[in-house]
Amino acid sequence: MTIRNKYDLFEIAGQTIAPGKIGDVAIPISDLSAGMQANMQVRVFHGKRTGPTIFVSAAIHGDEIIGTEIIRRVMKKLHPSRMSGTVIFVPVVNMFGFITHSRYLPDRRDLNRSFPGTEKGSLASQLANIFSTEIIDHCSLGIDIHSAAQHRYNLPQIRIASGNPELKELALEFGPPVVIEAELRPGSLRALAREAGVDMLLMEAGEALRFDEFSVLTGVNGILRVLKKLEMIDTKRLGKRGAPPAQATRTVWLRSTRGGICRMISPSGSKVHKGDMVACISDIFGDGEEAILSPVDGIVIGHSNLPVVNQGDALLHIAEVRIFDTVGERLEKIEDAITSNQLLDEDEVI
Repeated sequence: MTIRNKYDLFEIAGQTIAPGKIGDVAIPISDLSAGMQANMQVRVFHGKRTGPTIFVSAAIHGDEIIGTEIIRRVMKKLHPSRMSGTVIFVPVVNMFGFITHSRYLPDRRDLNRSFPGTEKGSLASQLANIFSTEIIDHCSLGIDIHSAAQHRYNLPQIRIASGNPELKELALEFGPPVVIEAELRPGSLRALAREAGVDMLLMEAGEALRFDEFSVLTGVNGILRVLKKLEMIDTKRLGKRGAPPAQATRTVWLRSTRGGICRMISPSGSKVHKGDMVACISDIFGDGEEAILSPVDGIVIGHSNLPVVNQGDALLHIAEVRIFDTVGERLEKIEDAITSNQLLDEDEVI
């Protein structure tokens, strides 16, 4: 890697950061109704040596806070004087929803359906436009972190666009339990990034408004692995992956066949065969029990935490895996590797 000279400043939102330094940038978004300024807070780690520029973002949906904690821990591990390239961290994109514990913006719009946005549109559209021009346009790769909605849980997983071998290699290096090649949704950050030529890793993990340690460790470990793969950091403390992640190109949702009380049999992380009973539903007296069966061989990647259900409610999300025979053993190895990695000691800088 080439050492930067003193003129290699990184510029964002009209501010500059010198090589080997950290810069905090407050990007103006709008005026609050009480008269205060609402900003998107960004922290830039501008490496001493040349390399790629990437972003890591969280809380595009304001109640999906798991990524905020993941970013906090990753930043404590890094120092730009030891880095190549630049990382733009955005711990909270939707600061309005973050403050109010809401998925949405005050105008009830979904920010992740509002890209690329416009300068003069709705609040969601303006925020999407600012994120597009001030963050995405600088980068060649993005890592965006989400969680399940309220009262649901997602097994840590990485979703990528199909047909991109280099991106798939990064997803596998991330080391989650499952890597899914998923379709892009119109108006989403991933769809915009693809149009702009920016690769995206989308992490799903955990539950809205909650932290769980396994999801956090998976994210921290995975981001550091990606930085190492890109030669942005140099460390020998990252252990080898426990096993290759399971891979999927198809997922299916299972829904409640009736209203009543649901007993979950196969929560997230369970290996299921086609025809297995994964949940059952009865009325409040325990009568009329109906079995919910898996339609595929795969891994449960998401489940509802609410036992009281209505007809049609989403109960489980299953990824149909390509290589099924060894998937249970590999999931155990991945979990053991993530939870036992000594690098994740918070006080150590790499």
